Amino acid sequence: MNIAIDRFTENDHPVVSRDRWLAQRLQLLAREKELTRLQDQIARERRALPWVRVDKDYVFDTLHGPRHLADLFDGRSQLLVQHFMFAPGWEQGCKSCSFMADHNDGANLHLAQRDVTLIAVSRAPLADIERFRQRMGWKFDWVSSHGSDFNHDFGVNFSHEERSSGKVDYNYVRQPFPHEEAPGISVFVRDDSGEVFHTYSRYGRGVEVMMHTYNLIELTPKGRDEDGLDYPMAWVRHHDRYEPEAPAKSAASCCG
Repeated sequence: MNIAIDRFTENDHPVVSRDRWLAQRLQLLAREKELTRLQDQIARERRALPWVRVDKDYVFDTLHGPRHLADLFDGRSQLLVQHFMFAPGWEQGCKSCSFMADHNDGANLHLAQRDVTLIAVSRAPLADIERFRQRMGWKFDWVSSHGSDFNHDFGVNFSHEERSSGKVDYNYVRQPFPHEEAPGISVFVRDDSGEVFHTYSRYGRGVEVMMHTYNLIELTPKGRDEDGLDYPMAWVRHHDRYEPEAPAKSAASCCG
């Protein structure tokens, strides 16, 4: 399904001289630099957070057989986990989580150079995960936590009883949540003795850090352009389910 996109006209936005544009651009640049410095400071504070030892022995189904959490680091000391919404019985993975995952393969080559392994974890059985992964053409490692408490313990799966109470603990607050699955990112570190520690997790809009496409969209005049949709990301599809785009109309010509 394509979302109709209107074309701009000159009347949609002020059109000014280059000098006036530059003056306003420099004002915005100062604000952007403030944001960059703030992001750097927050990153330092994030790295300074204390760690929590992972005492529970989580075991995952992988293409190489059962693996413990410490094994998923693949010889590196840092592990990034995408909590991918794909529950047992689902026909396919969440389309928004798939949008996130579309960025993984390109990042993985570079993450490995910085001692980071990136994987996805879902509760669906491994056979269902692998079928969907093959359909989507992804290469990154994606393991199943089926039968373990991993997703629940790290705040992205809620029991029927929890949901029936009207509120669940998600994104560090107690709030209503309509689904059994939620998106998230968790970070772990493995020390030289093999012990694993949980260092960080983020949820909600925090997972947009993996959605690099949004960063590019927000450079454009229309930005996300989601206000008129039923909900944010309503436009997103699994990448093999977008309709082909109609050819752009060209200006009138002698062969028109």
